[in-house]
Amino acid sequence: MKIRYHEKELEVEKGKTIYEILKDEIENSKYTVVGAIYNNEYTILDRKITEDGEIELLNTSTKEGMRTYRRTLVYIFAMALKRIFPDYSATVNYQMANAIYCDLGEVEVTDEIIKKLNVEMENIVKSDLPIKQVTMNREEAEEFFEKNNTKRGYLQFELKSNKKIYMYFCEDYFNYCYGIIANRTGAIKAFKVIKYDKGLLIRYPSVENPNQVPILMQNKKLKWAFDEYNEIHKILGMNAVYMLNEAVKQKTIKDVIMLDEALHEKKIANIADKIAKDRNIKMILIAGPSSSGKTTFAQRLGIQLRINKIKPVTISVDNYFVERKDTPKDKDGNYNFEAIEAIDLKLFNDHLTRLLNGEEVEIPKFDFLEGTKRYNGTKLKLEENEVLVIEGIHCLNDRLTSSIPKEQKFKIYISALTVLNMDRYTKISSSDVRLIRRIVRDYQFRGYSAKHTIDGWASVTKGEVENIFPFQEEADVIFNTSLIYELGVLKGLATPMLKEITQDEKEYAEAGRLLGILKYIRSIPASEVPTNSLLKEFVGGGDFKY
Repeated sequence: MKIRYHEKELEVEKGKTIYEILKDEIENSKYTVVGAIYNNEYTILDRKITEDGEIELLNTSTKEGMRTYRRTLVYIFAMALKRIFPDYSATVNYQMANAIYCDLGEVEVTDEIIKKLNVEMENIVKSDLPIKQVTMNREEAEEFFEKNNTKRGYLQFELKSNKKIYMYFCEDYFNYCYGIIANRTGAIKAFKVIKYDKGLLIRYPSVENPNQVPILMQNKKLKWAFDEYNEIHKILGMNAVYMLNEAVKQKTIKDVIMLDEALHEKKIANIADKIAKDRNIKMILIAGPSSSGKTTFAQRLGIQLRINKIKPVTISVDNYFVERKDTPKDKDGNYNFEAIEAIDLKLFNDHLTRLLNGEEVEIPKFDFLEGTKRYNGTKLKLEENEVLVIEGIHCLNDRLTSSIPKEQKFKIYISALTVLNMDRYTKISSSDVRLIRRIVRDYQFRGYSAKHTIDGWASVTKGEVENIFPFQEEADVIFNTSLIYELGVLKGLATPMLKEITQDEKEYAEAGRLLGILKYIRSIPASEVPTNSLLKEFVGGGDFKY
């Protein structure tokens, strides 16, 4: 077969694996190679070459490479737990900064358990054991699940269109990971399991420094937000895909939707009540990553504030950019509009101070075409019962509003912190949910293809890592905009959009990964979504204007 790798064409024997073909490159790579892209599809290193094409290796300095590393690490954790504590059952609850939070059900996590897990995982890693992907047809899979009395990877079997069922084997242990994993346990170079709260953290490196576990970031407020939604949905029996699918199948999904929407309304009302009780608060600052639903949240919060006799007045940070010639540039020489230095902080703070002192201010309108502020006579003055509402990526960073006393500010961090799991060991990423939201919204209301949105996503998330996530613990409250049922609604809209991407396009691999998640979730008609739902910001047909 003819294979292209790094602009070189290689003649390879049909049936050889990617690992066999590129063994030297894999073993001598600066960063650990954990998978590959073969003809624009993510694949395992043991994939056999059956047709001409192009290969790219995935190492841990890439986003998908680190995803694969993380899946492999969780696989090894589950294997170690099965070996030393066969009666224990772990659940991956959610992901925080370079760490995965798990619990052991009713079992109290002790220092002794942590010590034994670390030792066993290190032994498995040092042994550099092969991990083999085994393929079964449906008849073989049915026999396998029955014989082993297991539900690991069972969602594959429940999906009737799946003709082949996969399982990853390492010695006598088996599991499924809903994505590729490394072909050897020795691919894991750095990790640490520590006791944390009532459970444990599986810690792993970052893409920026793939060979070292970073300093532990304390995300207590974020964890509390995850825990709250996780516990509520556990009680409702709705924290895994098979549970959601059963509700759709049994036609009880309407109850799930109403409960989830009621939870949102209650939380927004509680935030408004908290603001109303503190008469010092004159400014509400809202920040969150892309496609969190900030616009709908702000409008729904505004309604609840009005019930509390508070009138919200919005001011846009986008009108306070510095002149184009003063805009900072990134390392590639492009204008960096996401840097806080791109905002005229002096003018912005001067206007905020004067507004809070009861003065009238003429608000500029930024001309993005010419790169300058223009004054068109738009004036603003706050009345006694009015508060400023500001939404933007820097709103949790005190530099943005440095002239305003802390007691006058109320900071809100919002994000779609999903608590829906594929199974015990596979959590659906909050970032993936936001990406799917954005694909649907961009396609329907901004005229962008799924290919365009996926292509720009890395840049979007880079800005979030730099400008939003470091300040999330500064928030007075965290609002979780996720809805347990939303992927069922988004599936019907996103699937045809993602399928427009063809295999000769590099975004095909990422589209395939997202379709691989959505295919296991039963569709929910968009008509089932209430018109005031935050989800309407992405699917359309809602009460609010955007």
